[in-house]
Amino acid sequence: MTANRPGLLIPSVITLTGLAVLIALGTWQLERKAWKEGLIAALRERVSAAPAELPPPQARLNAGEAEFTRVRLRAAFQGDSAFLYTSGSALRDDVKAPGYFVFSLAVLPDGRRVAVNRGYAGDRNVPVPAGPVEIVGSLRWPDDSSWFVADHDAGANVWHVRNHLKMAERQGWGRVAPFYIEQESPVPPGGVPHPAPLRPNLPNNHLQYAITWYGLAAALLAVFAVWLARRRHPGPPPAGFAN
Repeated sequence: MTANRPGLLIPSVITLTGLAVLIALGTWQLERKAWKEGLIAALRERVSAAPAELPPPQARLNAGEAEFTRVRLRAAFQGDSAFLYTSGSALRDDVKAPGYFVFSLAVLPDGRRVAVNRGYAGDRNVPVPAGPVEIVGSLRWPDDSSWFVADHDAGANVWHVRNHLKMAERQGWGRVAPFYIEQESPVPPGGVPHPAPLRPNLPNNHLQYAITWYGLAAALLAVFAVWLARRRHPGPPPAGFAN
């Protein structure tokens, strides 16, 4: 008596489905690689361009098209500052120890209000400069709230999420622009808080991810080929097996 061998249909369908998914994932990673390379090139161009005038209120800006654009403005700082705790920065190589980014309200001569990250400080003993200041910096957009970290520690009066809109509401700054300014100059007397140019450094590991998915597809195909070869050419029955 000969043992029944499994059919080809179900294993073939499973294998083809798996191949299709793995190849699609690899191709998607290659598409992401091209998108990321374009984004990195755009950001490098923005941070190296000459600063432009601050966009007018009616300008319809979004983070994808305008983030990290360098701007200049003349404004006076008002009110109390908000302090964002940081343990380091992926955009600044001068922030080496835990400290704070100092957010302050800047009011332009025409009355517009803009939040400005004036720079890094080791503690919260940071004065607000008097008089108008010629500011150069980059446009940034707020981060989303986190499920795991509170936006604001009311007891310590320290922020943990970079969201200038919520800072403005809590600090009583009034209505501010949808973006904030990451100040790079001037450096204030005494150097605190310390501003600096931003250096976007986005990871681009999509080629490695694509190779991984394509490699898994090749491994799946190899396993199926071995299984199929053994099905078509089964070895001799074990010793003592009776036909």
